[in-house]
Amino acid sequence: MTTLLAFVATLAILIVFHEFGHYLVARLAGVKVLRFSIGFGKVLAQRTDSNGTEWALAAIPMGGYVKMLDEREAPVAPELLDQAFNRKSVAARAAIVAAGPLANFLLAILLFWALFMSGVPILKPVLGEAPSGTPAALAGIKSGEMVTAVNGERVESFQDLHWLALKHTIGDDDLSIDTVDAKGYLAHRLLTLTQADGQSKRDETFEQSPLKALGLVRYLPPLAPVLAEVVPKGAADRAGLRPGDRIRAIDDRPIGHWDEMVNIVRASPNIGLHFQVERQGQLREFTVRPESVASAGKTSGRIGAAPKIDPALFEPYQAEARYGPLEALSRALDRTRELSVFSLEMLGRMLIGEVSVKNLSGPITIADYAGQSAASGVGSFIAFLALVSISLGVLNLLPVPLLDGGHLLYYFVEFLTGKPVPERVQEIGQRIGIGLLGLLMFFALFNDLQRLFVG
Repeated sequence: MTTLLAFVATLAILIVFHEFGHYLVARLAGVKVLRFSIGFGKVLAQRTDSNGTEWALAAIPMGGYVKMLDEREAPVAPELLDQAFNRKSVAARAAIVAAGPLANFLLAILLFWALFMSGVPILKPVLGEAPSGTPAALAGIKSGEMVTAVNGERVESFQDLHWLALKHTIGDDDLSIDTVDAKGYLAHRLLTLTQADGQSKRDETFEQSPLKALGLVRYLPPLAPVLAEVVPKGAADRAGLRPGDRIRAIDDRPIGHWDEMVNIVRASPNIGLHFQVERQGQLREFTVRPESVASAGKTSGRIGAAPKIDPALFEPYQAEARYGPLEALSRALDRTRELSVFSLEMLGRMLIGEVSVKNLSGPITIADYAGQSAASGVGSFIAFLALVSISLGVLNLLPVPLLDGGHLLYYFVEFLTGKPVPERVQEIGQRIGIGLLGLLMFFALFNDLQRLFVG
């Protein structure tokens, strides 16, 4: 239900803002608006205002439209000709069409601005031990080091680190990382994505999870080997382990931290392990046989237990970034610009085959992310809304017939030649546009279903 409501709210906010951009500029340009519709298909509710505009809510909420007075669609009374869209100058028509995507960018700026002023919870960019063989491990990055810059750009949070890693690993073969350790020693490291044979290590993993592929993992304070949860009918439950148990040793090897236990369990699928457990001040012994679990082509053990987590352990690695109105506005403008440029760059690289089309997402994935972000809090949902609003703005500005960008292309040609693009050319363009958008939707839905059923 949370996912459904969050998805509906996302669509409603983005559609209303986009279409209201068209509506507002059309009214300012003196164009009569006949209908403002949220959704398509059967009208569920409607009302007409004093200007003669019908405001409608339709059954299919996957979009909306603003219908204007236009001689190309229906005859117009002589006294209303000066309010017809087609009678307006090229500049006025272009402004009306561009207003929709620009409204999406404006919405993103406002959302980021509010977010930066209200305070953004951040994770300090402190790194954990880099997995063996990853670029971070090969570069000598150690656990406990805090990242201060990536390719010369300042890093203030783990969220910044994720964004800059994604941004720079798309087109670059090397990543420059500046760090400082707990003693204040500075270090400059170069993470190379080039193999010994000169080939790039970059693959789909880098596109989908750049930090994981680079080996830049978040530092997690050592957890005590105390069970907080035991999965019913799991290996730990069947063996008799209970919440509150402290693992003292496994096969006579002392256990001081949770990760030590996890490493032994993962390396022992279907092997009986001798657990020494402290329960209510008394030592007890159990034989636990980890279940075999296959993941990413590897088999590992799992007992079905979760650790007890003390929130106080994580407080030193958490903070809140809050800015004044001017600084927040500057950051909101920068973030919107960066994400817009990055979205365009990703689309361009998809077209030339440098980036996989698996990165495209459709309505199922968007709904899933909407639900996850809403469940994580208001701040997360606002950030998600801003990101999708930017994506919608960029998509609509692409020079593809049927999209706002396609209309802007026609108006640019009209500005250069002094006459409208022939209707026959526009009809052909519409067919091409339908084909391109259909292909885009096919890939997006295919990716959605693959993520849903394959993972």
